[in-house]
Amino acid sequence: MTESHSHDHAATDAEMPGTAAQMWDEKYSSRSRMWSGEPNPQLIAEAAQLPPGKALDLGCGEGADAIWLAARGWAVTALDVSAVALERAAAHARERGQDANIEWVQQDLATWVPDRLFDLVTAQFLHSTLMPWQQALQLAAAAVRTGGTLLIVGHHPDGLPPWGAHHTPEKFFTAEDLARELGIEEPEWRIEVLDTRHRLVVGPEGEAASLSDAVLRATRLAAQ
Repeated sequence: MTESHSHDHAATDAEMPGTAAQMWDEKYSSRSRMWSGEPNPQLIAEAAQLPPGKALDLGCGEGADAIWLAARGWAVTALDVSAVALERAAAHARERGQDANIEWVQQDLATWVPDRLFDLVTAQFLHSTLMPWQQALQLAAAAVRTGGTLLIVGHHPDGLPPWGAHHTPEKFFTAEDLARELGIEEPEWRIEVLDTRHRLVVGPEGEAASLSDAVLRATRLAAQ
């Protein structure tokens, strides 16, 4: 399958100064559209069969994943650090008639703490240059209710987009890294998917590439 370059928060600007909000606002402002506008393929693969409930989309970007979830009946809280991205996302949701089903929230994961629990927490390509991935994704795990689903997808370190300036391989992870570092194990969790998946994409300048995704899906069995 070939598709437009994915909506992800890959770490491409490690040298950019300022806060995370300033960095991402500048990135989004530099282009009229940053991502493909299509939901991430692993979200579709893993969430299409889940019964809708309350979902949290961390690092929602321009909103494609949140809109896809809302259209399937989910009540979505979509969080991003960039006000520019959220403004675009809200406009896209209005265009698709899904704005009533999505709450857009501007927060920096370096300081944000979830104040409620969700049936689904999804983090798709949440790669930050400014904080360890363990810190951001621990927040994702902490926001899953008992019986709920955690879905984390990221760039596998052996299959990064060639067009990104990926200076720091430690910013990326395998599915096994995720499970180990986040403590995704019994009795608190049941791992449903622990996988590396390969897909063909078309980059921002039309270049073809094969990427590898680290995919973790788990069900919370008990509160921590």
